Amino acid sequence: MQHHNKNRKFGLKTDQRRALIRSLSIALIENGKIKTTEAKAKEIRSIVEKMVTKAKTADLNSRRQLVSKIGPMAANLLITKIAPEFMERKGGYTRITKLMTRRTDAARMALVEFVK
Repeated sequence: MQHHNKNRKFGLKTDQRRALIRSLSIALIENGKIKTTEAKAKEIRSIVEKMVTKAKTADLNSRRQLVSKIGPMAANLLITKIAPEFMERKGGYTRITKLMTRRTDAARMALVEFVK
């Protein structure tokens, strides 16, 4: 049976996969948009949207949780700049736009960005 196979593994070990997702999340928060593969884009979308929802409360507990996940600089940027833009919005903070395939390995590419 194929139960409990929701998460993508990307052919990586757990700590490497966690580091990849963390670095992609930080890059998206700092730059506003990133270009990555479609599978990685779909994976970080839910993680970043949960972070934005947590940053909207901006209390001490949520700030500490964000700092432990993405570091103090990205957490501060998320709480002070990005989250206030989405106060009226209930969800759907990011957009995934599919791009052409990569020439070298024909991987499906996507652009992940925050909705304005």
